[in-house]
Amino acid sequence: MVKDPICGMDVEPATVKFKTTKSGRTHYFCSKNCLEKFLGKEESSTSIKGSSGNKSEKAIIRIKGMTCASCVATIEAALKKTGGVSNASINFATEKAYVDYDPNQIKIEELEKKIEDTGYNVIKEHANNLKVLRLKVIGMDNPHCISTVSSALEHAEGIVSKELLVTEKAVITYRQEVTNPEKIKKIIRDAGYESVEEGLKDVEKEEREREIRALKRKFLIAVILSVPLVYFAMAHALKLSVPHVVEQNMAIIQLLLTTPIMIAGYQFFTRGVTAVIKTWTANMDTLIAIGTGTAYVYSLVVSIYIWTGKATQGNLYYETAGLLIAFLLLGRWLEALAKGKTSEAIKKLLGLQPKTAIVIRNEQEITIPIEEVIVGDVVIVKPGQKIPVDGLIIDGHSSVDESMITGESIPIEKTKGDKVIGATINKAGYLKFKATKVGADTALAQIIKLVEEAQGSKAPIQELADKISAYFVPTVITLAIISFIIWYVLGFGFAFALTIFVAVLIIACPCALGLATPTAVMVGTGLGAEHGILIKNAAALQTTHQLSTIVFDKTGTLTKGKPQVTDIVELANISSDELIKFAAITEKRSEHPLGEAIINSAKEKNIKVPDADHFISITGKGVKAVYRRKTIYLGNRKLMEEKKIDIASYEGKIQKLELEGKTVVILSVDDKAAGLIAVADTLKDYSKEAVMALQRMEKEVVMITGDNRRTGEAIGKQLGIARVLAEVLPEDKAKEIKKLQEEGKKVGMVGDGINDAPALTQADVGIAIGSGTDIAIEAGSIVLIKEDLRDVVMAIGLSSYAMKKIKQNLFWAFFYNIVGIPVAAGILYPFTGWLLNPVIAGAAMAFSSISVVTNSLMMKRYKPSI
Repeated sequence: MVKDPICGMDVEPATVKFKTTKSGRTHYFCSKNCLEKFLGKEESSTSIKGSSGNKSEKAIIRIKGMTCASCVATIEAALKKTGGVSNASINFATEKAYVDYDPNQIKIEELEKKIEDTGYNVIKEHANNLKVLRLKVIGMDNPHCISTVSSALEHAEGIVSKELLVTEKAVITYRQEVTNPEKIKKIIRDAGYESVEEGLKDVEKEEREREIRALKRKFLIAVILSVPLVYFAMAHALKLSVPHVVEQNMAIIQLLLTTPIMIAGYQFFTRGVTAVIKTWTANMDTLIAIGTGTAYVYSLVVSIYIWTGKATQGNLYYETAGLLIAFLLLGRWLEALAKGKTSEAIKKLLGLQPKTAIVIRNEQEITIPIEEVIVGDVVIVKPGQKIPVDGLIIDGHSSVDESMITGESIPIEKTKGDKVIGATINKAGYLKFKATKVGADTALAQIIKLVEEAQGSKAPIQELADKISAYFVPTVITLAIISFIIWYVLGFGFAFALTIFVAVLIIACPCALGLATPTAVMVGTGLGAEHGILIKNAAALQTTHQLSTIVFDKTGTLTKGKPQVTDIVELANISSDELIKFAAITEKRSEHPLGEAIINSAKEKNIKVPDADHFISITGKGVKAVYRRKTIYLGNRKLMEEKKIDIASYEGKIQKLELEGKTVVILSVDDKAAGLIAVADTLKDYSKEAVMALQRMEKEVVMITGDNRRTGEAIGKQLGIARVLAEVLPEDKAKEIKKLQEEGKKVGMVGDGINDAPALTQADVGIAIGSGTDIAIEAGSIVLIKEDLRDVVMAIGLSSYAMKKIKQNLFWAFFYNIVGIPVAAGILYPFTGWLLNPVIAGAAMAFSSISVVTNSLMMKRYKPSI
């Protein structure tokens, strides 16, 4: 036996469930509560999972300038080759890099530099130790005032950079370990100016809006100039009237109209060329640059021949280059608008958090920015206000609307001792609570983090698209050159072959391939979050609908986990009150639901429960206690058999209670059976409805429990579950999951995120039941925020719907390129005499990616079937 370092209780190392190794020594604990006190919540969950202490951190880096799946492959390859990086995943739709790295080997600034070296820009949010403070500095409305404030901030410790504007705005980047907003505002106040914090802005949203405005402006410039350009270019063919002076100077006029359009689309050329020069890879912009650049340069050469008198006329393709750029800018503008909508779920979550909180400091109520709330603050929430952070109520009573976090539409009654979740709404009463989690530790922040990471992960189905994208652009360039050579050799002339060359380059679209999966994953995971279902990675979104067997843990999952004592059977000369007293003594320090039921029964009978002189928890079997020299055992048959306590004559009574679906514990005093205590657990709301819905979906439903077979089967019968795995010890649950998998089944496990961690990890998809604030669960690919098992059905339905959309997107992306490229190469010309105009090819390419994003956005119409 060893001592629990927190409570001093004796525990048995061979059977203990909670343990951790720290500073080279293994510590054992009687309960999860003691383990958490020893380590702290975050380390506890890692230790239970069995982490080896990996120091890897995850960086999320915002990238600007990616245009297709080839860009993704280039950046991923560069990051994965970098020392200290264990994994890197780029999400084209969100334009973010998700990098697992060791901070001891490489810094986040070096990762940003690595991305920039590949030719792409990084939007530096400095999420690690740097923060951005945005202030309105009242009275700072002229250069003199700016100089005064700037001088005051110049030598302040911790300030990295500052941007001061005459519009009374200040943007200050500071090191949070050195200074804070209050210190900075005091420096400004000492300089003679009051300042008000404007709150943190959504940097991603600002950048997206800036990009959309820039693309719109460029498109309008291009389209305004394209209209006269097309008119003059087509005038001769359509016999339109054109002034004689224009007709004589057609080449110079078309050049003057086209050149500003080419400048408006300069990013196609800079990004396309940079990709080749810096990384020796070609991307979507490379195709556009070669196609439009060839048309423009060829036309310019013909124009020079005309101006120098070496030719009187020639084929000009200025309108092809100009119109292509105009269409492509329109496509990029619409694509940026659509991609912005795919991340609306994150924006909604960010918008939930209130900006301020009322706290009690120095016995006074003061309003402070939410960023300044610290753990331990006493927070006041008045009727109708949002709860700013997570906490524990110390006074007051109210109903709280938690729908924005849990998806539960009915307000929850809250009183002293209950937990509250930040961003939920206090409906009616007055609440005073102590802040327990603030900043990045709150439930809302954890949800946002989980959703962001899920949106950055890649589904296995995307691997095919990624492999094709890596070879796509070089293959298209090769096909364009081959097509040009074939048509030119066949005698169709340079102009004809050039048209085909440009059309093949322009119609190819790796964008649609790159957007097909991530956009659907983003919308799917966002939809899940809105309904209280946190899907932690894209692989889980893909796999969940394929599950053939769903295994439910019984206690706390199918049942409420709050059993009550229903029967007390005396077997010796001990009264029922004495039986309960002895049982309560053994269970006083236990956290098992059965123990709680016995303790509550003693309280109801006003029985005083003294401490045991000695206590040992025997995992999976029961407990042993010594009280006033009496040895007391309380547990199941296995414990009695192990201790050689005869219960054969009472088997009939035990079986009768078990057939009623009750769990029977046997109490012995000094090695003789003294009594039976029957405890029954009630089913959770909607448990039966969820089981029936899964069976209608042709999923096999299995229940796993540590209870004896009769009790387990009685509960299974109530729920309509035919297969019950009973008498399974906690450490054997994962083995049972593995046995099911060996039968060829794809298994989903639904259970508690801590106690069932090994089984959740073993399952193909682990679904962990959260409880409002406890959503940072290590094990499990899916976390259900509210304890409603119908969400298991919805998760499967959402997975099926998302995969349907992903397959549709991939089909159209592949179909478009498989059909479009041969048509552009002129495969139909010998049979129909029809040749694809490069301008039409450009329009088709632009709208192919938009159609994929739009199809993903249609997922928002999804309605749960239950």
